[in-house]
Amino acid sequence: MASSQVRLRIFPSVRCLFNKTMQIKVEGLVPNKTVQLRSKLVDDRGVTFKASALYRADTTGQVDVSSLASLGGSYTGVEPMGLLWAMAPDTPHSKLLKKNVLSPTLVELEAVSEDTGELLASETNEREYLTEGMKRIPVEEGKIRGVLFIPPGEGPFPGIVDLYTFGGGLTEQRASLLASKGYVVLALAYYGYKGLPKNPQNLHLEYFEEAVTYLKNRPEVKGSGIGIISISHSGALALSMASYFSGIAATVCINACNANTVIPLHYKDLIFPPLSPVLKNVKFTETGLVDIRDVLPDPTLERNKASLIPIERASCQFLFAASEDDHNWNSVFFAKQAAEILQNHGKESFQLITYPKAGHFLEVPYMPYCPSGFHAAVGRDVVFGGEPKAHSEAQLDLWERVLQFFKSHLVKRDTAV
Repeated sequence: MASSQVRLRIFPSVRCLFNKTMQIKVEGLVPNKTVQLRSKLVDDRGVTFKASALYRADTTGQVDVSSLASLGGSYTGVEPMGLLWAMAPDTPHSKLLKKNVLSPTLVELEAVSEDTGELLASETNEREYLTEGMKRIPVEEGKIRGVLFIPPGEGPFPGIVDLYTFGGGLTEQRASLLASKGYVVLALAYYGYKGLPKNPQNLHLEYFEEAVTYLKNRPEVKGSGIGIISISHSGALALSMASYFSGIAATVCINACNANTVIPLHYKDLIFPPLSPVLKNVKFTETGLVDIRDVLPDPTLERNKASLIPIERASCQFLFAASEDDHNWNSVFFAKQAAEILQNHGKESFQLITYPKAGHFLEVPYMPYCPSGFHAAVGRDVVFGGEPKAHSEAQLDLWERVLQFFKSHLVKRDTAV
């Protein structure tokens, strides 16, 4: 039973978009008393994520998480959103799963007496993915499968194709939150979803071409150039799309490889074989997790060039983002190589940003950090790298950069046409 004098309040509202900040205040405490704040959510797989922090109330009996320092727990120091980004799963090697973006992620917040363990106050933060009036339309057109997000308002809007990572299925959080910024976003599945092959032997770039054509032809979409956002395995797909399709204006590659990996990629009479892994470079952590950071070889070596995506063909702008502590593969090496290839062909059409101490899965802001998890290509749990605070800061910085990048090369481009 919560104490009647103590209140836990969330500003500006208990409901907000997932990527928005909130201010957490606890009022009515005994002045200078220590209190533990706890956060908890259960994802769509049933995995529980939790964080906690210890605070000392000020002389007025208040804890304002946005200005007071945590004295211990999942994080220390002033971290207004620490109770979200510092969440860790009860089940090790679990990445937060959100299948249905029509419902919010519910984050339970509690204030508990450090002395007695008594529950003093609680509140639930509803972190949503869709703004009011946004449309979510399942897409099954021709061969393509995915979900289209259309923002409210008159339109037409710039269009973006959102490609996610290796593992199949569809992930909609990033696409829906991008759509809230005034883009029509197609979250595109490419295997293991609604009739698409579960274990494809080949990928065909024509499938992605069909998706781009579909998006361009939507009446809600402006016709002057499409954006692409990708992460991990899909980065090479995004680079291939930018290299071979007309009408791609801006491409974001997050912790990607500049060569094809895992599955052969076909386009017309071209075949890009996957880079052959150097298995002797597999390492193991002290806890027995697989570390595959150095398994992929240099794609520019003569024997590997058939896998290299010819991005010098592309006419779009690129944003390469790479985590320095990515252990899925050496993202910084591949991003710098991609930038160098463009420069060697007289192109300055890119931005390159690297993040120290960040790991592989750079997601939307405040998504709990995922240090390890199951890797579909390896078939077991691998280490993804990074440190929680630095990783969280990288996610926040990258989100702002992605929004600015698309604004510069999709929105401003439209107004200039």
